[in-house]
Amino acid sequence: MYPPSLSARVTLLALLSASTLYFLYKSRRRRRRRHDLPLASTDPDGDGGGGGALPCRRGKLLFISQTGTSAALARRLLSLLASNGLPFDLVDPRSYEPEDLSKESLVLMVASTWEDGKPPENGRFLADWLAESAADFRVGSLLLSRCKFAVFGVGSGAYGARFNAVAKDLSAKMRALGAAEILPVSLGDVDKGDVDGVFDIWSQKLIAVVKGGEDGGVILENGVGIGGESESESDGGFESDEDGESGDESMVVDLEDIAGKGPSRKSGPVAQINGKANGTREMVTPLIRTSLEKQGYKIIGSHSGVKICRWTKSQLRGRGGCYKHSFYGIESHRCMEATPSLACANKCVFCWRHHTNPVGKSWQWKMDDPLVIVDTAIELHTKMIKQMKGVPGVTQERLSEGLSPRHCALSLVGEPIMYPEINALVDELHRRHISTFLVTNAQFPEKIKMLKPVTQLYVSVDAATKESLKAIDRPLFGDFWERFIDSLRELKDKQQRTVYRLTLVKGWNTEDIDAYSNLFSIGKPDFVEIKGVTYCGSSATSKLTMENVPWHADVKAFSEALALRSKGEYEVACEHVHSCCVLLAKTDKFKVDGQWFTWIDYEKFQELIASGKPFDSRDYMAATPSWAAYGADEGGFDPDQLRYRKERHHKSNR
Repeated sequence: MYPPSLSARVTLLALLSASTLYFLYKSRRRRRRRHDLPLASTDPDGDGGGGGALPCRRGKLLFISQTGTSAALARRLLSLLASNGLPFDLVDPRSYEPEDLSKESLVLMVASTWEDGKPPENGRFLADWLAESAADFRVGSLLLSRCKFAVFGVGSGAYGARFNAVAKDLSAKMRALGAAEILPVSLGDVDKGDVDGVFDIWSQKLIAVVKGGEDGGVILENGVGIGGESESESDGGFESDEDGESGDESMVVDLEDIAGKGPSRKSGPVAQINGKANGTREMVTPLIRTSLEKQGYKIIGSHSGVKICRWTKSQLRGRGGCYKHSFYGIESHRCMEATPSLACANKCVFCWRHHTNPVGKSWQWKMDDPLVIVDTAIELHTKMIKQMKGVPGVTQERLSEGLSPRHCALSLVGEPIMYPEINALVDELHRRHISTFLVTNAQFPEKIKMLKPVTQLYVSVDAATKESLKAIDRPLFGDFWERFIDSLRELKDKQQRTVYRLTLVKGWNTEDIDAYSNLFSIGKPDFVEIKGVTYCGSSATSKLTMENVPWHADVKAFSEALALRSKGEYEVACEHVHSCCVLLAKTDKFKVDGQWFTWIDYEKFQELIASGKPFDSRDYMAATPSWAAYGADEGGFDPDQLRYRKERHHKSNR
């Protein structure tokens, strides 16, 4: 074979060049035609009769929502669009056929990100369809070439690489299928607490683009519009570890679907108060405040709260106290339930606040003074006590006692130990002769180590294995198990009374008796409280039903088996049948000559605190009354109180 001539080579090169130029021309022409399509019909009837405009389907506004926040934002946007003469249909993707996307001219999406970066249930089919279509070579990249779209996402920055994963993925998949993004995907980072304002700004930009304003719907190759930021920029340059958690452990956020977004996810400057971090923004946003106040909380300052407990009301009426009255001698009508931090680092499946409080991994909010918190908490608590005047059963003596609280349960909601001035707050309570019962969720071991003596320190032990703890507590930290174990280790070094608090959820953690027993040797707690989970009604944030609530007999059986595994180190000491709760206590400390000493000498504790000298849990224990002992006929009900039984009108199952 002879080598090709020079003329043949030139001819071949010319053909290749012509072909390349032709395809470039076709590509640019196709792109120009796509962006020349009308964004939305200005004809209210959508029939194309508006001044000779091209026929166009009404725009679609889709919401992907778990708790209803994204749906509420979508309804707000729908009203704004309508007021600007832009007709849209509000659509739940659950009832939408994704194949119709190819027929749409403009689609707007407001999307939340749920657990593990997945979409809420009502948007799963749509998200799956987009993912499968984008990955199917038979579909091609022009399926949605006539469709324009924009996405607003609501997500939690604490999830690192999974931050707003649903909104990002929707944007990427729509573009992969040929749709044109008229605005860059707007990522609502809830740690900024201003979702309403940022959503309104995004909405106004959207209106300007759809109506052909100064932005004019210009789309760049990377999906960024005029004045926008690229997806990589809006992600803040965050890197993730193997667990998908943010590499910046200082990030703090509100619950993903309850608060707002800021213009970027970069941390702002942090001020210092007494050498401790003090942010410039408030923890409690207006939306969170409204939600908590509806539940009866009194919000203190920018991050604390107080609420009257139903057992406080009950003992004011002489109808019995809570399990802490039976186990430790607390006067329930003189107990104040409060917290200096409404934020938490977990989103437990049994959260009785339905996740309406913020979540976060460290403190970067504005910080209130501990003295102001204590003063305001007592003031608000006593106001709620005064409202009990005249209620049947409330005597003047008990009312007067209730107006002078002697106990503070720092377990209302959130993670009290996150508050940087927790030691100063505890000191202030002790100065007023108010005992302290502090509960921590075992995610801040360094805070436990630094904590000053409290009357009784609790650690929530919601599960005994790494897998079940992740499933039940849904922690924000990637190293949650290591933090959990380290928290238990720190508990062992405390000289005052310590407690493991177990919440039994049938079908979730009631089978791990051996694993729970193995945890005893780590923290060496004085007591182990074992309580059946309280059913708090249906919620979009929890999958629990009444089937997950154990009977008192189940709790007793679990407790007895756990005590047996300890080989005599712990025994069942008390029970409170009404609360479905049992107490295990260390026999070498609190069982003296066959008598349990689980109660607390509160005056002695205050004397020990005031002395400034070292002391331990034996120094302020008191004898447990017989009616509170395990197996007593009273079942933990104080015989000096009047038992009140509600009339039940439930239908028989038979």
